[in-house]
This record gives sequence, C-alpha cells and structure tokens, in this order.
Amino acid sequence: MTLRNGKEFLMIPGPTNVPDEVLRAMHRPALDIYEGPMIQTTYDCLEGLQRLFRTKERTYIYAANGHGAWDAALTNTLCRGDKVLVLASGRFAIGWGEAASVSGLDVEVLPGSWQHPVDPTAVETRLRQDTDHQIKAILVVQVDTASGVCNDIPAIRKAIDAAGHPGLFMMDCIASLGCVPFEMDEWNVDLALTGSQKGLMTPPGLSFVAAGKRALKAHETADLRVNYLDWTFRHGPEHYQKYCGTPPEHLLFAFKAALDLIEAEGLENVWKRHAILAEACRRAIAVWAEGGVISFGVTGPQHRSNSVTVFKLDGYDPAPLREFTRSVCGVTIGGTIGDLSGKGIRIGHMGHINAVMILGTLSAIDLGLKKLNIPHGEGAVQAAIEYIAGAL
Repeated sequence: MTLRNGKEFLMIPGPTNVPDEVLRAMHRPALDIYEGPMIQTTYDCLEGLQRLFRTKERTYIYAANGHGAWDAALTNTLCRGDKVLVLASGRFAIGWGEAASVSGLDVEVLPGSWQHPVDPTAVETRLRQDTDHQIKAILVVQVDTASGVCNDIPAIRKAIDAAGHPGLFMMDCIASLGCVPFEMDEWNVDLALTGSQKGLMTPPGLSFVAAGKRALKAHETADLRVNYLDWTFRHGPEHYQKYCGTPPEHLLFAFKAALDLIEAEGLENVWKRHAILAEACRRAIAVWAEGGVISFGVTGPQHRSNSVTVFKLDGYDPAPLREFTRSVCGVTIGGTIGDLSGKGIRIGHMGHINAVMILGTLSAIDLGLKKLNIPHGEGAVQAAIEYIAGAL
C-alpha cells in the first residue's frame, strides 16, 4: 500500500524545493537583453546579492552551477603555479581543491575530519610556517553538504590574522547562504560564492560570486583568466557583458522572485526559521539514537549545520529506509556521499521549508524505522514538536 498520493516532499540537500512564486516568475516571454526591464532585473539581482552576502563589494552572476563559481573565483584572482591551502571538513572543499589543481594551481590540503570542523589552531600553525607567503589563497566551505559540518568562519579569519598571513580568504557558501548567518564584510572574507539551488530557492543553473577589494586587486595580475569567467569583461558598459553573452533570462526572473520572498520574510528571520527547524530535526535524531544504531555524523552539537543534518546507521543499510519514505510516504531524503557513502542519511532542511515539512519528514522516517525493524528510541517526533512549541 502507498500513502504517497498528494504533495510530495523533497528533503535532500539540494536542489531544493522551488516556491510557486518562483516558478510562476519564469512563465513569461523573453525580453530584449539590451534595454528595458531586463537591465533592471540584472541590477536588482546584483544588489540583492550584496544584501545576501552582507557586503558592499562587487557581485557577479554566472550561468553555471557551483563548480563554475569555483572556477571563477580561482581564475580571476590567481596565477598559474600559485599555491592554495584547502581546509578540509568533508567533501566539497576537497572538490574545490581538485578544481584548482586542474586550473594549474599547486594545491595543499590541510587534513580535516568529516566529524569535526576545521581547526583554527591548525590553520594558524600552518600559515605561520609559510614564512615566505607561498600560499596565495585559503579555501574553505562554510557548510559542507556531504558531512553536515558548519565551520566557524570568524575563528578561521582570526587564525589567519594571528599568523599575519596575506593569503586571500575564499569562502564557499553554496550550502549556507540564505540559511545561516554570513557576514562577508564584517568577517573580512575576501571572496565568497554560492549557487542558486539550495537556500536561495531557485532552480539549478545560476552561481554567484562576491569579490572584495583584495580579490579585485589580485585580479589585476591574475594570469588564469578566461574569457567567459573574466571579471574585467563583465565590468564593461554593455548589459550583455554582465553575462559574457546572452543573459539566462528566465532563471534571473526566478532568482529575483526568490530574493523578493527572502526580503519579505527578512534575512534574519530566514536564519531563525532554519535554526529552529534544524534543531527540531536534531532533537528527533537524538531520540532515535537511544536505540544504539543511529548516530550523528558530526560529533559536536555546536558544529552541526542548520541547512543539512547527517546521521549514520550502524549495521543497517540506509537504502531501504530511503526507499520506504519515498515510495510509501512521498518523502525523498538524501543518501550520504563520499567517505560516508552508503552509511547514512542526509536530511536537507534549507530554503523553502516550514514546520509541517520537517515534522512530516521526521514522521515518515520514524514510520520507516518501525516498519523496517531498525532499533531506535521512541518519541522522536514528539521531541521535535515540543522543541518547536518552545521556540515559538
């Protein structure tokens, strides 16, 4: 028997649910790309990005996914053979480092853990050793989508400053922007990037970069620049130059609608909503863990992200549980990837979600645990309800 007929829930860590208002915004004719409303849409999106990144610096829009933003960050600021230090805390900083290697950069990985955030002390120690400043950039993710780790960005910035190191501080906010607090200017981040398809509630296909003064200065001598990604060309006076060609019009209409939704709610309120729903999810998992099989992927509670939660199943294949929630209940939850592949579940709680969706997801998982006879503590959903009630 299936209970899935009805509105299905997509609760994976990206791409995420797209609001109806955003979908409707794309249902319109194409516009002239040289004058009129399309130009205003571009500037609305660029200025909206400044508010999201909390910066007064320049922002850029690419018709690309997050990997395109990785390449844009690297090629616009660095020179062939430059060394970059990758701060590992899961899969995606490593992936950015792999992109750097393909671009002709010398990549060093500061080892990390999938269970813990980047250690600022280790960052400071390594940078103090770099006395001749061979390291030109430090790459880190705020939230790693694979591990669920949330890194302490101000603490890492303090470590860089304590070492007196001039390397560019570059941030991947793909799984965090619009979900958790991020303050580019206040935290002295030199470059930040993100994608459209997670907390920003827009279909995949757009990526965004915010570049501070030091990144723009480095751009003047960067020799990895390529035509499509190049900031200098995008600084040109013609509107089409903002995209190095034809704008991705309908995705821009969608993104502008998503920005309107975020600003109507208020960015700080968006952060608060994510924090409450994420903690409700964690309260439920803590109860399930009493059965001795389920455990959190990230050890320290303060380092678990508010956009994705990872839990492991010891001795049980998570695939049947994912299949049960999808085929019986109409709730799609994520599997683990990378070093955790086949070992657990990822619940995405970012973007266009509310209390009903998180409670429904937890209920579907709870039902699946019962039907599949996976040992777990009782009362998990009630624990989530009680937390939300107390947070209101």
